[in-house]
Amino acid sequence: MPSFILETERLLLRPPESGDANALVRHMEWDVAKNLSRPPFPYLEEHALAFLARQEEGRAKGSDYAFAITDKSGSAFLGVCGVHLREKGFELGYWLARPHWGKGYATEAAGEVLGFAFRNLRAEEVEAGWYHDNPASGRVLQKLGFRPNGADRRDCAARGHAVLCNLVLMSRAEYVQRQAA
Repeated sequence: MPSFILETERLLLRPPESGDANALVRHMEWDVAKNLSRPPFPYLEEHALAFLARQEEGRAKGSDYAFAITDKSGSAFLGVCGVHLREKGFELGYWLARPHWGKGYATEAAGEVLGFAFRNLRAEEVEAGWYHDNPASGRVLQKLGFRPNGADRRDCAARGHAVLCNLVLMSRAEYVQRQAA
């Protein structure tokens, strides 16, 4: 599978690379890790290197498409956004380094990766979720047009226990309709 590079008005989204390991470790502070399912806390270089290896392997298999979110020049690492194949289809996930919160970057990056899932991966549905105590993430998904799809408890490695997660869903037809509007 080719390596995709996506661009938005303000952002460049590219496959994560080994040079991103230090930025991953530096930006995976508690306020970020507690809102994600897989990253442990504290997040160490070995975790970053394992993440990068998993992403490379998943991209080769066609099951994982993570993108490093950078500024348009590609020099400032802002976070990660991706779609990952799960049992029922693709799941969208994202995180931003704390200094970049509240600037619309999550919505911009996630919107582009969502389009990638429907256009390039031919996804029929994309699901996502946000922990009950992270309403900012819920607002990102709402802005993108996701609709509620229940709730469940999902593991959070950083917290060491399952957390109530609000689930959302978007179908290909819903995505196409929003793009046409």
